[in-house]
Amino acid sequence: MGQERNTLKPEGHLKTIYSDQHRLRDAKTELYGGELVAPFERPSRADTIINAVRKADLGAIDQPEKFSLEPVLAVHSADFVAFLETAWTQWQQSGYQGEAIPTVWPARRMQSRVPRFIEGKLGYYALAAETSICEGTWAAALTSKDVAVTGAQGLLEGEQGVFSLCRPPGHHAARDLYGGYCFLNNAAIATQYLRDADAERVAVLDIDFHHGNGTQDIFYERADVLFCSLHGDPDDAFPHFLGYADETGAGSGVGYNRNYPMPPGTPFAQWRDALVDALRHIKQFAPQFLIVSLGVDTFENDPISFFKLTTPDYLTAGELIGNLGIPTLFVMEGGYDIEEVGTNTVNVLTGFKAACPN
Repeated sequence: MGQERNTLKPEGHLKTIYSDQHRLRDAKTELYGGELVAPFERPSRADTIINAVRKADLGAIDQPEKFSLEPVLAVHSADFVAFLETAWTQWQQSGYQGEAIPTVWPARRMQSRVPRFIEGKLGYYALAAETSICEGTWAAALTSKDVAVTGAQGLLEGEQGVFSLCRPPGHHAARDLYGGYCFLNNAAIATQYLRDADAERVAVLDIDFHHGNGTQDIFYERADVLFCSLHGDPDDAFPHFLGYADETGAGSGVGYNRNYPMPPGTPFAQWRDALVDALRHIKQFAPQFLIVSLGVDTFENDPISFFKLTTPDYLTAGELIGNLGIPTLFVMEGGYDIEEVGTNTVNVLTGFKAACPN
């Protein structure tokens, strides 16, 4: 913490941080389309990606360091973190069978108090019902956080680019809410870790198909973190209740939140124009570091999304990001076409690596 960044590493080097501990989260149920189905967010996603990284020979693949809860508590409320840590145990002790899925919420005009019983607690801390909590969820989320923070530490030590292969993902996790397959906000935790290490400004670029509502929630009133998100229009896409273009920040954060909602069928040309605009604002912001919430569920064949990017488009996206010349941490978020998620992810990283200056 507080250390200065050393000389940048040689061109062509892009380190990956990865842990097999992600497999501890292996949920069997997801509520989708009125049915309980096998989750779209499953261990084979990360397995496919790391295999593609190895095949592409992007650079070293390192295990994460272990960090305390301090970086987590810098962006998440303590009561929320305590809930996540104990939710599975409380669910088991209740006598319920199966995995923990919320069924009731503090809806409009209801009290917003934390109930004693786990059924109520789940609803209080959940933003949606699709994401079940299973055995191993908390342990996997802790390791995913370590993967992200280790990546951020790599930037502080002089890496030009690092890929944190986080699973479970994180960008839907707000200060005190989980959902959208996310429990701890890995990108936000890494961002705050860099700020606490004396980086004056950090930018977050979210290119996942779904709006990074959790990241927006955490930084919405701050001028030291610029947040830009390209995503499906919330009128049509999860999370529905955040991500509109008129959400530009509050208080000292006015002007430091930029959303680019786009309609069903959005082609790469339109998406690229939004990316170029976001990168222009990031360049003007002049951050010491850039965090990219890397989702490739913008792919044309993704089962739960509606953009039309193709596999070669991800090379271009990576090149555009790399052209900024800003030390960059890629934090894995979504992408649910299991066959292509590895290739599309590696294409972004390959494009970035090719464009990076020495």
